[in-house]
Amino acid sequence: MKKMLAVVLCVFSLGVTAATSSGNLGSTGYTETKYPIVLVHGLFGFDTLAGVDYFYGIPQSLTKDGATVYVAQVSATNSTEVRGEQLLAQVERLLAATGSSKVNLIGHSHGGPTVRYVASVRPDLIASVTSIGGVHKGSDVADLVRNTVEPGSPAEALSVKLAEGLVTLIGLLSGGSDLEQDPLASLDALTTEGSLAFNQHYPEGVPTTECGNGDFLASNGVYYYSWTGSSTFTNLLDPSDAAMTVLGLAFDGPSDGLVGTCSTHLGKVIRDDYKMNHLDEINGLLGIHHLFETDPVTLYRQHANRLKLQGL
Repeated sequence: MKKMLAVVLCVFSLGVTAATSSGNLGSTGYTETKYPIVLVHGLFGFDTLAGVDYFYGIPQSLTKDGATVYVAQVSATNSTEVRGEQLLAQVERLLAATGSSKVNLIGHSHGGPTVRYVASVRPDLIASVTSIGGVHKGSDVADLVRNTVEPGSPAEALSVKLAEGLVTLIGLLSGGSDLEQDPLASLDALTTEGSLAFNQHYPEGVPTTECGNGDFLASNGVYYYSWTGSSTFTNLLDPSDAAMTVLGLAFDGPSDGLVGTCSTHLGKVIRDDYKMNHLDEINGLLGIHHLFETDPVTLYRQHANRLKLQGL
């Protein structure tokens, strides 16, 4: 079973993203935040792949009612610090171009610690950080793969080649082929050991208890939020649910298939029990989700309104 889980992770990609700008003249203002929203993808992510968005339909829905939204493109695979520096450079260019003083960062999966890095090193540029299914205390799946595939072994070399091939394809289809990639660095960053080491340097918003809330307003002046799903199989029509269910076997407690529920906690935890898996959280696979759960797009809209009402 461990080998099967490892293989599934090596070949399974997380989803898709898009980029857009501001709302239209018919806007209701419901999602019109003071500062622009920047969406940040996770492992094996991108902005738009062959015309399909990572955050499927989400930027468009937010901008329709007033939000200004941008979708970052960082390395599909690399360390949190490298991805964070790439994101920081994009944030600086965005602020220079728009004249805004700050942005609201929203990161999914590995995008969670990525946005935390930027908020930690340049808090003056960040109004809020929101993590969705973020990996803040490691992933049991990453631990399993790292422990199964021994460093320097032929299996590791093969896994790296497979990951590099996938990333090359993603780059060609999404326009991000010039970004630096390092599959092993991303894997190490998402392990429990790697995550806890990262937290020592960038602790803002991270709960001090195993499964509690972190600081809502951290010492750096940035507001922190998080939410996640806690289900793996959510819709019979979604073929990716089978992979999420298999990956979920790596966890002893509730998870979204790739990240344990408690590991996703950051700052103010809005909810950690949505009937969503890791892909549902970004409205993945063309918006197929649990029939009796809130539409994922609605969660992003509600959160934009939350930020608006807070003056962010």
